Amino acid sequence: MVSFSDNTSLSCPNNPSQAPKFANTFTTRIFSDVAGDFTITVDGESFLLHKFPLVSRSGKIRKMVADGKDYNVSKLELVNFPGGPHTFELAMKFCYGMNFEITAANAALLRCAAEYLEMSEDYREENLIARTEVYLNDVVVQSLEKCVEVLCTCENLPPIVEELGIINTCVEAIAMNACKEQLVSGLSTLDCNGESTELKTGSLEWWIEDLSVLRIDYYHKVITSMARIGVRPDSIVESLMHYAQISLKSIGKCQIWNPARPNSNSGTTENEQKTIVEALVNLLPTLKSSNVPLSFLFGMLRMAIMVEATVACRLELERRIAFRLEMASLDDLLIPSLRAGDSLFDIDTVHRILVNFLQQIEDEENEDSGGYESDGLASLGHGSLLKVGRLIDSYLAEIAPDPYLSLQKFIAMIETLPDYARVIDDGLYRAIDIYLKAHPMLSDHECKKLCKFIDCQKLSQEATNHAAQNERLPVQMAIKVLYFEQLRLKNALCGSNGDGFLSQKISSSVPSAAMSPRDNYASLRRENRELKLEISRMRVRLSELEKEQVVMKRGMMEKSGNGKTFFTSLSKGIGRIGIFSGPGGGKRRKPRGSEGKSGRSRR
Repeated sequence: MVSFSDNTSLSCPNNPSQAPKFANTFTTRIFSDVAGDFTITVDGESFLLHKFPLVSRSGKIRKMVADGKDYNVSKLELVNFPGGPHTFELAMKFCYGMNFEITAANAALLRCAAEYLEMSEDYREENLIARTEVYLNDVVVQSLEKCVEVLCTCENLPPIVEELGIINTCVEAIAMNACKEQLVSGLSTLDCNGESTELKTGSLEWWIEDLSVLRIDYYHKVITSMARIGVRPDSIVESLMHYAQISLKSIGKCQIWNPARPNSNSGTTENEQKTIVEALVNLLPTLKSSNVPLSFLFGMLRMAIMVEATVACRLELERRIAFRLEMASLDDLLIPSLRAGDSLFDIDTVHRILVNFLQQIEDEENEDSGGYESDGLASLGHGSLLKVGRLIDSYLAEIAPDPYLSLQKFIAMIETLPDYARVIDDGLYRAIDIYLKAHPMLSDHECKKLCKFIDCQKLSQEATNHAAQNERLPVQMAIKVLYFEQLRLKNALCGSNGDGFLSQKISSSVPSAAMSPRDNYASLRRENRELKLEISRMRVRLSELEKEQVVMKRGMMEKSGNGKTFFTSLSKGIGRIGIFSGPGGGKRRKPRGSEGKSGRSRR
């Protein structure tokens, strides 16, 4: 289109007593001998125009003029005109044949205005509907940036923009252009490995940045279309993370940690944030197609709790986190609680995540129970379980000092993990000891109820020594610790060191003929898991004994001064004994006897 350089304003002043300048200027250029014959009002602004150029292109104005012909209507009003007075001004310029430029900023506005005014081919060839359609279909769809700009202008337009298909056209064009960029980056990776990473990163950054300005409903349509066409899930995840960072940055840490603080945002903003969180969670790719960063999932979970998202939204985030809980850190689990009078941390959410994780482990084991080739998968599941066990013990120790943490919630977290999730109980003992110290008002019955979860046989030497002198533990617990420590020392002196336990496990693992094959296999798997756990305990105990040996050896070396000097003097002494007691006492015999003795001394 030819650029329109005329700066004369088309809209008339609001003062009715002042003649509209635009009408005089316009009629001078187009119809120099004809004055304006009727006025059209759009959103309170009046335009003095001529009937002929308007009725020749606009079916709506033609009908309005025809309906009011008997009344000699000189003033018309257009209600709810798309785009307002400015868009109407552009449409009138088109009717008068004045050149102006159709751009991405006004294409959707002009298309809706042309539909409102019924400026179709039925009244004039190359009318405004056809001209805007050509621009949208030939120019806008070729550029992702122009499509995004058109979608931004559609946000303030009436529902007619959806009926005209402008939104769907731009959404599909954005997805197709992003897919093309993905293919180009893939080809560049094959051509030049040295520059492929830089090209790929740059191509991803620019369109991700552009999509962040879209309204959430349009953004949802775009991402859904991208996933359907085949854009990489990792690229979609990166776009989701960037959009969340831009649109949810108003929810600060101070609001999360201080829910009693009055919120400066309006109710509409809170509802928008809730809609954004739920939409982004709904757009997350499937678990198997991509790895969504755990930090992003935990951040979205905190946001979902903060904006009070739906239960389904929060459960979906918890399920995704549970799928890779062994990769989480302690800081990830420290989710603040927003309920007044409750504990400082959201224990219930972490408990649900843990339950989901254990359920997934159990489901995987049930799927693998059909064959005997699944030992590798079972060991991987057990390794993840041990990692989660250490993580939960650290989490229990972190939340234990909370004075508002109830004993029921603390015990619920402890007993959720099975016994085989812990090789040693040092972490659990530490968490329980911290809880007893922070809650001195617990009764004896409650202390016994809490301490029964500690397996004294799974405590290390250091933890056993501490527990034997811990006054916070019940007396029965201390006696139990001393008994098992004495039993351990006895086994160590006898050289058994758990051999009896292993033989007992092996003998008990023989399947019974009365059991079904499936039950036999499940029993064997359970026994195998217990044996692996016992081997892990023995390794831990062996490492402790090696450390004690190193300490004892270092102590002996320090007591004797310099070890090298000690062995040197010892060899010299033995050499002297050989010299004076050996037969002959010759010079040639002296070195031989000395070397032999010193060599045996070194050995």
